[in-house]
Amino acid sequence: MTAASRPTTIAAMTDAGLEATNDQLIREFLRAWERRDTEHIIACFADDGTYHSIPLEPIVGKDAIRAFVAGFEGVPPGRLEVHRQVASGNVVMNERTDYITLNGKPVTLPICGVFEIEDGQIKAWREYFDLEPARAAYQAE
Repeated sequence: MTAASRPTTIAAMTDAGLEATNDQLIREFLRAWERRDTEHIIACFADDGTYHSIPLEPIVGKDAIRAFVAGFEGVPPGRLEVHRQVASGNVVMNERTDYITLNGKPVTLPICGVFEIEDGQIKAWREYFDLEPARAAYQAE
């Protein structure tokens, strides 16, 4: 190995370590959602973090996110099945299917999630999905 190639190799190892750490953060974050662990979920966010379910308005700041998450505490635990997850630098993306209960009805949501990580915390979380299955759970039968 030449001296000129060493910084790139060290940088690559550092990036790989960061990416593995970010990947693990999101996997643990999703497991916390499955068990409805509000405190763990909130601890993963930066104080000025944002959650944006793309069909809806963004939720900004830890207090607002806490209020949103707390709304799920009485909802039966769900299963968030990650099909693929990749980490690149400070971004983690996953393709998953969430099996949740809304209004007492089972709902299946295919989702693409994008997480931006800053200083070991979620700075931004965006989710792309079709809102219709969730809306259907609240429609009169």
